Amino acid sequence: MHSIQVLILLFVLCFHLEAKLPEIGPRDVKKKIEEILKAHASHKQITEEIARRTLLNFLEELDPTKTYLLTSETDPFTNPDETLLKRVATGIPKMDYTVFSEIHETFIQAVLRRNQLEIKLSEAELPMGVKSEEFKELVWADTVEQLQTRLLRIRALQLEAAAKLGEETRSKFIQRIEKRRLNRETELMGQNNEEKQRIALTYLLKACTSALDAHTNYFTPNEANQFVIQVQQRLFGIGAQLRDDLDGLSVVRIIENSPASQSLKLKINDKIIAVDHEPIVGLDITEAVEHIRGEKGTPVQLTILRESGNGEETSLEKIEIELIRNEIVLEDSRLETTTEPYADGVIASLRLFSFYEDQKYSSANDIRKSLEQIKKDHKLKGVILDLRGNSGGLLTQAVSVAGLFMNKGIVCSIKDDSGKVRHIRELEGKPAWDGPLIILVNLASASAAEIVAQSLQDYGRALVIGDEHTFGKGSYQTFTLDAVNNQKVNPQGEYKVTRGRYYTVSGKSPQLNGVQSNIVVPGILSELEIGEKFSKYPLEYDEIEPHFDDDLSDVAPAYRLQLGLMYKYNLQTKIDLYGAYLDTLLDNSRRRIESNKNYQSFLAELKKKNYDSVQLELFGQTDLQHLEVVNIMKDLIFFMNQSP
Repeated sequence: MHSIQVLILLFVLCFHLEAKLPEIGPRDVKKKIEEILKAHASHKQITEEIARRTLLNFLEELDPTKTYLLTSETDPFTNPDETLLKRVATGIPKMDYTVFSEIHETFIQAVLRRNQLEIKLSEAELPMGVKSEEFKELVWADTVEQLQTRLLRIRALQLEAAAKLGEETRSKFIQRIEKRRLNRETELMGQNNEEKQRIALTYLLKACTSALDAHTNYFTPNEANQFVIQVQQRLFGIGAQLRDDLDGLSVVRIIENSPASQSLKLKINDKIIAVDHEPIVGLDITEAVEHIRGEKGTPVQLTILRESGNGEETSLEKIEIELIRNEIVLEDSRLETTTEPYADGVIASLRLFSFYEDQKYSSANDIRKSLEQIKKDHKLKGVILDLRGNSGGLLTQAVSVAGLFMNKGIVCSIKDDSGKVRHIRELEGKPAWDGPLIILVNLASASAAEIVAQSLQDYGRALVIGDEHTFGKGSYQTFTLDAVNNQKVNPQGEYKVTRGRYYTVSGKSPQLNGVQSNIVVPGILSELEIGEKFSKYPLEYDEIEPHFDDDLSDVAPAYRLQLGLMYKYNLQTKIDLYGAYLDTLLDNSRRRIESNKNYQSFLAELKKKNYDSVQLELFGQTDLQHLEVVNIMKDLIFFMNQSP
């Protein structure tokens, strides 16, 4: 097993098979599946339920857009009988992969049918008013006629975007999208029996591993290289998170201090339809993004569509913008510190974007330095640790950050695939702040952020405030590739496997349920379906015994006595700093929100669940969620100062 100093990161990655297939055969697949099952936190064999999931995953890997297969072709595998499930469950360990070869052969015939449909579509009249939203929750078509209608509407959507490019570029776009489709079909079909087998085995590995849980995955060599880029969190580009909407790449997030944010030219909801005057509509998103990436300091020309107008009178405006590529550090600005005057001092807000550490900086040291500087310049009255959107990072840093606000004690417990529990402790006992503390969270606060929030909540050191709960990722993974030391990718591919769960001192895991807020203050994400429970196959919830009374039972006897002498002094105990004020804080917050017309308008927009169409990040130029948390902190400081 790799060191427990693994990256606990929330990765949402979507890759497609590249032209170069992994160098795998039936025995390689058997070996990898056995290794993954041996290491996995919960699943140790291919059960009938895992077989069911694998069949569905295999189909969706081949036809993710539901534009090839029909219900009659998928139904035997999406609703398999007991005989088929037993055949798959017993067959995979014995290298009997014939079911998946049969599905792949059915898919090949569906590709040939699709090519015949494309000929008909080239002469058909295109429908009007097609919206990308109608393709977000697709099921397989029942008939060839339904499939043809779907393909025609997709083509209409794509050509509507291409119409903005001009006739000559539009023609080039049509040729490119057709070429991309044919290339992908060639890659999926294979040129001979050996290639067909490798394709089926590759997708079987993907389908079977992802059937175990939401974070276990098999990566082809190319995908493994892409994953390393994510782990290292460095790349060259413009600094925008994009979503493929079939008719272009929509900008859903702009990274702090990136070329996209510094130029102020690109905006949320802009739709990129061409790069350097080459249309990208219809390209695979990974291929389209490669056009945007490039060498540091080089220019990239983006053609975008931007909605203009108000109310019902809106139109799409074509705009050309130029950005200069630069290195993007995905930790955003890492740490942002602000202060709010209150009484004779200040309230400090520390927004931490990730739990990081390199040769120069770390999240814990940076926070400690910020607090020391604030205490030097002002009288510090209270601290808000803002973990909204913080999706994780280094576990060791999560422990160190928690240690800034507590004495010695268990911060995190880890149970591995064997059931063995190991505790990770804060050993210094030198808190940087022991006064009023609020942790601000939202639905996107995940993994290491949840460890910090729940641990400090367990001890009674902090109130957790924000969305109703956090993301709910309470598992950790190891990767077969050493991303830090740039280990060479295995030509057979690599895999990431869920090894266990983590828990806080109360014995609760954030897994699935997330960290529950003491006071709910709605924010921009609060009405969206975000979280581990919405993933395809989430790991189940689990608890262990509480460990507020740390007996060091997991420490080897040779070190237990030595550690105990210095560790037992100044241990963090479970306290109740805020219980006497909680009901009043809740009532005051509710009254403020109800009487705030701007906040009520904000909440009304959230109810529409149409985040893409309304820029709510700073509604009325105010971060309403943060502002209310500051008000709660002011109340808390006031009440605590009044107590004897």
